[in-house]
Amino acid sequence: MPRAVDGTRRKDRRRKITSQTKGYWGRRKNAFRTAKDALAKAGEYAYRDRKVKKRDFRRLWIARINAACRAEGMTYSRFIEGLNKADVRINRKALSNLAIEDRDAFRELVSTAQASLKN
Repeated sequence: MPRAVDGTRRKDRRRKITSQTKGYWGRRKNAFRTAKDALAKAGEYAYRDRKVKKRDFRRLWIARINAACRAEGMTYSRFIEGLNKADVRINRKALSNLAIEDRDAFRELVSTAQASLKN
């Protein structure tokens, strides 16, 4: 009776890893042990950076809103404080989009914030 060898299962498992590491540099793409480590590290970075991406976009939106507010003679923090007092609930992504695409609507929000700060 022929001896059973773990041929195809082993090969399939390794092929799955090396197919996921296509495009990596050097041995990281084809040497199994190195590719396995590289893939694990890539997964860690991907998991971490999905969270970092949210932070980075929020910072970008705030910077854009701040620039648009200063063009209207107001700071970002006073603008947000005024919107909160006026009970205007709009997220920073939408505010940033308004500041870029619809300056008139953004000016209205700034005037609303200024009016609520005076009261």
